[in-house]
Amino acid sequence: MIELAENRYGKSRVRLMKVTRHPHGNDLREWTVQVLLQGDFDSAHIEGDNSKILPTDTMKNTVYSVARTSTAPSMEAYAKELADFFLSRNPQVTSAAIRIESTLWKRLTFDGTPHPSAFMRGSDELQTTHVERTQNEDFQIHSGLENLVILKTANSGFEGYIKDSLTTLKETNDRLFGTAVVAKWHYTTHDHDHNAIRSTIRETMLRTFADHDSKSVQQTLYAMAQSALEAVPEIDEIEITMPNKHCLLVDLSRFGQDNPNEIFVPTDEPHGYIEARVRQKQ
Repeated sequence: MIELAENRYGKSRVRLMKVTRHPHGNDLREWTVQVLLQGDFDSAHIEGDNSKILPTDTMKNTVYSVARTSTAPSMEAYAKELADFFLSRNPQVTSAAIRIESTLWKRLTFDGTPHPSAFMRGSDELQTTHVERTQNEDFQIHSGLENLVILKTANSGFEGYIKDSLTTLKETNDRLFGTAVVAKWHYTTHDHDHNAIRSTIRETMLRTFADHDSKSVQQTLYAMAQSALEAVPEIDEIEITMPNKHCLLVDLSRFGQDNPNEIFVPTDEPHGYIEARVRQKQ
């Protein structure tokens, strides 16, 4: 006996740029949106009956249409509006999931004064959110950030690890520590100033990374997660991934030169990969 266990479908990589115009200047947002719907679509899979299928092209158009009328102050709030729009119009849909990635744009500043309508693309860091709602139930909101590339040149070492016949790595109490942070956190409720919370979590983790006397990537990751949970009671857990982007000391002795921990080769292949989920103790 064969049966359809579960399924969902939607539209991915919907690119959206929105300009909000004010008398004093403009605000700019660039989002990449994914829509996934789950529901009563068995007949489409088994019988080829599309009578319950909302075309994914319609989903794309909905992203733009809802954005036009939306006054949402954050991408979390916009994602909630979008999910509710799909649920209200499609009774065959049991749940709607919206994922948004936000690209960073920074306002240009001249002589200390922000320009009202000119922007510069920021780093490759992405701000993210995943908002899901089942019919007649509360929202589940996970937000985060990706590719937050950071590096420190002091207060980092790696010593006291296991050594066996295959170990060539030398211990050090003074190394460069570079990583590209991915973090995702879960909100305990959904009515928050998500922009302010994201900013607090990000700044708290960055400050901890900068000031922490790191004995390992694992220790610093935990310290960053702990500081975020302590600073923001609106979240109950945070998952962080921190690949160890190596900077290898160059041997200059063959050129008759020393290298007092100043000349390195940055490389990220292969790299260490560390992740952990840290939560408020139950």
